[in-house]
Amino acid sequence: MKILLIYPYSIDKRIQEDDISVVPMGLYYIGALLKENHYDVEILNFYDLDKDSPIIRNILVEKKPNLIGFSILHANRWGGIEIARIARDIFPDVRIVFGGIGATFLWEHLLVHFKEIDFVITGEGEYSFLNLLESLQGKIALNVEDIEGIAFRDGERVKKNEARNHIQDLNKLPNPARYFTYQHLSLTRGCPGCCSFCGSPQFWGRGVRFHSPDYFVDQLDILYKKGVTFFYFSDDTFTLKKKLVIEICQKIIERNLHISWSAISRVNYINEEILLWMRKAGCTQISYGVESGSEKIRNKLNKAIKTDDIKKAFALTVKYGILARAYFIYGCPGENEITIQETIDLIQQIKPLSIIFYILVLFPGTALYEDFKQRLKLDDDIWLNRVEDIPYFETDPDLPGEAVVDFGKKLRFSYYDNIHGFADNISLADKKELYAYHADFYSRLGMTFSHGDYAGIDKIKYKDRTAAGLYQKALDYYPDHRAYLGLGIIQQKCGMYEESASTLKQGVSHYPESEPLNICLGITWMNLGKYDEALSCLLKFQDSKDAVGHIANCYKALGDTQQEMLFMEKLRFI
Repeated sequence: MKILLIYPYSIDKRIQEDDISVVPMGLYYIGALLKENHYDVEILNFYDLDKDSPIIRNILVEKKPNLIGFSILHANRWGGIEIARIARDIFPDVRIVFGGIGATFLWEHLLVHFKEIDFVITGEGEYSFLNLLESLQGKIALNVEDIEGIAFRDGERVKKNEARNHIQDLNKLPNPARYFTYQHLSLTRGCPGCCSFCGSPQFWGRGVRFHSPDYFVDQLDILYKKGVTFFYFSDDTFTLKKKLVIEICQKIIERNLHISWSAISRVNYINEEILLWMRKAGCTQISYGVESGSEKIRNKLNKAIKTDDIKKAFALTVKYGILARAYFIYGCPGENEITIQETIDLIQQIKPLSIIFYILVLFPGTALYEDFKQRLKLDDDIWLNRVEDIPYFETDPDLPGEAVVDFGKKLRFSYYDNIHGFADNISLADKKELYAYHADFYSRLGMTFSHGDYAGIDKIKYKDRTAAGLYQKALDYYPDHRAYLGLGIIQQKCGMYEESASTLKQGVSHYPESEPLNICLGITWMNLGKYDEALSCLLKFQDSKDAVGHIANCYKALGDTQQEMLFMEKLRFI
């Protein structure tokens, strides 16, 4: 039996695809469980395709699936439907299964309106999916009607079986890293919060379940040996259990896993000890859901955090050389100029080094969505429209759309006006054991201003000056490769070639085999007219496309036509 697990494309295209390009972890867990039970299963990421892409049909024809499972969040439900139609056109007998948070909360809507869908897995999907396959193949004495966590079509009616109990011992699940390669992983399932805009409480339940430290670090270890060095810990609240997180960090260090990773947490589950261990184990960023500077708005969102905890969490996180990122939501019930100013004021106090601003939108499975349906006397058939979500302001006559757009601009422009000041006023813990980590922190942040996200935003002021200052602060702590390179490039751009040569020479003395440092130093020597010195750097990498053109130009300046032509010819074939 050939099984495909597909992550479909979303309705709307994105400028930045980070939030839609990643296959949900649930597919890897299901895939691993199926492989453990000797099923032929593949996971396909179709996030960047559309219904007119010939790739979809070609892959389906090649794979010849007997059953296809689709991971449905919400924005990609129409992608799943369209791919299912293509599959059914090619293979009329192929079975189609939808699952995931989007399918769980719209199971009836999907089965009633889309005949392509045979089954919906509701809730946690691993064992329901496995039991469904076993039932369809006659491997177990269970009819579909008896499988927990399944919804299906019975003639003209649709039925939903009893919910399956949550998996209490997550360690019993096969380790997905044995079969697949990925960067996003989770220690937990569930969240202690009950935010009204989030579907997690209803999907996972209010309790939080945990993998053991060994299970979690085994995943990292296997993936690290496959070449993965950066990870996203995608838990709602990674730091919920202090002792558990510290043990994980200690095991990462003990196993010599030279990795970097980011995490998500809540401001009321953080302290200095946990931050110290997280930084030493490779954590470079923690994202916190702040949502609003207005306590009134946070209460309406059921975001049970205090302003003092927010301030403390951001100060401590940066103190240990971890970038503190803030999530804010605007366009909320009761939003106005006063609440937006309260958010701006809080941002000024906590000085986040990264922010993501979202407009409040409504999704099935959330308290706000249920309130919306009751207020407007609507049902789930609103999702027959090809929309990814419902902006809250479209449902509230007291919140004009133009005002919400202006709120977003005001928030972003205020942040852009001040981010350079936030970066200039960082205070780090004076612990010698952290000096190398502090250098890494400053150089990463510097790169954000000189080459990363902030470099392309015109409204952010003093980008090169800020980046140069951050690179220099990094070097004051430790000879950081990224800092030497970044500072040397900025000095080049400013025509400060003597200073650039000094910076890059120091970098090369610490990292003599670094291609980017040597090439950058070679270019600086060329700008100073010191072509022999330039060649001493560039010829170390004479097979590199980045160096060969500069080598040819050096020989041209030195009047060595034969060597110039030799390297120009070489450039053609690299």
